[in-house]
Amino acid sequence: MVLLLAVACGLSVANLYYAQPLLHTIAQSFGVGSGTAGLVVTFGQVGYAVGLALLVPVGDLVQPRKLVPAVLGVTTVALIASAVAPSVGLLIGASLLVGLGSVAAQILVPLAATLASDEKRGQVVGTVMSGLLLGILLARTVSGFVAATGSWRTVFWVAAALTLLLVVVLSRALPVTTLKPGVRYGGLLRSTVQLFLNEPLLRRRCALGALGMATFSVFWTSIAFLLAGAPYHYSDEVIGLFGLVGAAGALCATFAGRLADQGRSGLATSVFCVLIAVSFGPIAAGSTSVWWLIVGIVLLDIGVQGLQVTNQSIIYTVAPHARSRITSAYMVCYFTGGALGSALAGTVYDSAGWSGICWLGVGIGAAASLLSIVALRRPLVPSHAS
Repeated sequence: MVLLLAVACGLSVANLYYAQPLLHTIAQSFGVGSGTAGLVVTFGQVGYAVGLALLVPVGDLVQPRKLVPAVLGVTTVALIASAVAPSVGLLIGASLLVGLGSVAAQILVPLAATLASDEKRGQVVGTVMSGLLLGILLARTVSGFVAATGSWRTVFWVAAALTLLLVVVLSRALPVTTLKPGVRYGGLLRSTVQLFLNEPLLRRRCALGALGMATFSVFWTSIAFLLAGAPYHYSDEVIGLFGLVGAAGALCATFAGRLADQGRSGLATSVFCVLIAVSFGPIAAGSTSVWWLIVGIVLLDIGVQGLQVTNQSIIYTVAPHARSRITSAYMVCYFTGGALGSALAGTVYDSAGWSGICWLGVGIGAAASLLSIVALRRPLVPSHAS
């Protein structure tokens, strides 16, 4: 079941990232600039944030066995719309719906936490998150190869077929869970907001997650424009291969989960945040050296993904009876940070080029590092746990 959840999370969230290495090709196809093409990614993340706020809490109200296939069904329809979009405006609109439906992954993560024992929850969450993170990273590689053999539209047709297959499998394989009786949808959303307002530990981790995802989006939204231009002039296929470089981040996810199980999450958080900030040094040198770029990608992805797993292992201790709502509050902040990072990346790249992107990444990473040091010196405990 853990393996199935990991694969399902990876395939679900991959739909949000197939467009990233194709942005320069999409821009050329519709005759628009990098800022406009970048809105395909930005609106996908906005849709994801909306889905996190409005759909993920329903995991505490409706059986995931029914909810997840329904949400993925919406994603399938949106992917087909993306494949046939006649204009960039319609593609951006379809991306909003793709993002909305891709939140199925964040319904499955708290399900895995619920099914796991207390002693192994961090490890199980780390394993499932490894699948999710590999989906994020390999989506770019698969996207590049599929686009090279067909076109950018072929990528969305393949994604639609995979998502439909996932609908069929999960509708039969997901277990039936115990839900809290007597909860209504409106009360569910209000309690999500209340959890965020009443839990300082959750708010702190939300801020760290948002900063980490902002740096991740700043880099991955703009990398296609760097690699497609001088001095590289790489194709979609080669640009997609850079997703494999970031696999190191996914491979460290289980390790980060074990650190959280061992009570070493505070130190781990600071280390991961510093890695994020430091990574933009070699990334800056990557404007002319592919090897420095690779070093920077490895450091960035280890930092961002390690921070993410540590955060999620901690927030699930806040309110064990409301893990879907906890996930919703956290991930709304997380992908709001991602959407802001993507929007800033397109604007900054147009005005200041790659050096501007790197200074932006350093600044956000430094802010995360300072917050992590404060968290290390002033630890918080869940009020529900106490």
